[in-house]
Amino acid sequence: MTSTMSRLGAMMFLQFFIWGAWFVTLGTYLVQGPLQASASQVATAFLSQSIGAIVAPFLVGLIADRYFAAQRILAVLHILGAVLMWGASVATTFDTFAACVMGYMLLFMPTLALANSIAMRHMQVPEKQFPPVRVAGSVGWIIAGVLIGWLGWEQSHRLELTFRMAAGASLLLGLYAFTLPHTPPLERARNASLGQILGLDALRLLKSRSYLVFFLASIAICIPLSFYYNFTNPYLNDLGVRGAAGLQSLGQVSEVLLMLAMPFLFARLGVKAMLALGMAAWVLRYALFAYGDAGAGFALLVGGIVLHGICYDFFFVTGQIYTDAHAGPAARSSAQGFITLATYGVGMLIGSFLSGAVVEHYTTAAGRDWQHIWLFPAGVALVVLVAFLFLFRDKPASAAVAPSH
Repeated sequence: MTSTMSRLGAMMFLQFFIWGAWFVTLGTYLVQGPLQASASQVATAFLSQSIGAIVAPFLVGLIADRYFAAQRILAVLHILGAVLMWGASVATTFDTFAACVMGYMLLFMPTLALANSIAMRHMQVPEKQFPPVRVAGSVGWIIAGVLIGWLGWEQSHRLELTFRMAAGASLLLGLYAFTLPHTPPLERARNASLGQILGLDALRLLKSRSYLVFFLASIAICIPLSFYYNFTNPYLNDLGVRGAAGLQSLGQVSEVLLMLAMPFLFARLGVKAMLALGMAAWVLRYALFAYGDAGAGFALLVGGIVLHGICYDFFFVTGQIYTDAHAGPAARSSAQGFITLATYGVGMLIGSFLSGAVVEHYTTAAGRDWQHIWLFPAGVALVVLVAFLFLFRDKPASAAVAPSH
């Protein structure tokens, strides 16, 4: 079993190393690289993640879960993805680049669910065995960021190499996936209805007022979240921060540390306090970014990045726990798929369009007015927080901590 866990950990490491190798610095490459993309074009490239998240249930649920072994689908998707990543690295026009990235994310986003499925299917006690395996993924993301910073690709304007690094790692994982434990389709997946596959049977959860408030708040809070993913790296590089991608990996370090403390915190604070603290952390993070700089205000930048653990774990992981408790065993999987589609799909899709428009609005010939740019998502997050505090009413719940995505 230890050998199996190590193999699954290696899978997770590569899975998130690939994502962290290019996604963090994508905005900087588009803005400062040879494509000289506008803020709206940056947003268009990032929304490929949201479209991939929306399409993923169709691909995994309708094809992979019904007809093919999960590890073989994982292998094929990553090998095809390697080709598209390499294509993105040599694209000379934004349209060609965007097509490669869109195609890639349509292939990559389903692999997140596939990797989780492969891991959990080969665990006797997933709630205890999965977190250490999933942490290997966070380590992979961290190492990718540190490596980019150490190699100095941001300062030397060689960020096209990040796509080639991701392509190499994707090819490696594709070949490695063929050696993973056999994970055939489940009989219940073959017989599942389209509604169950897409998580539509989880719509009944919205009959609960408290869950409806949580659901809408989850979509709304993903709007300011898009600003962080899309424009933090260009912002840090605009300020002249060296090794910005490596610095951003501190966010994943805090995520891992807080994940270990989640059982203790959740049992003592309860659902509402955890969710509210997560949203409040987004307000604080963007305020710190608005007033930080590469000089005397550098500590504010670091503080905003380190807050990622609270921003992500307190809201998204607590939300997974809350959803699990409301759904019950029968609708657990479909409910998790439903909330993921709503947040990473719908919420971040809206956020990607809005973030590009806001950055363009505050961009002049003199450059970007980052203070006003960051105050905008801070204000959105504050409105969501206040509305949540007034409208959300629910009894404290306790549950085992769910793994992050």
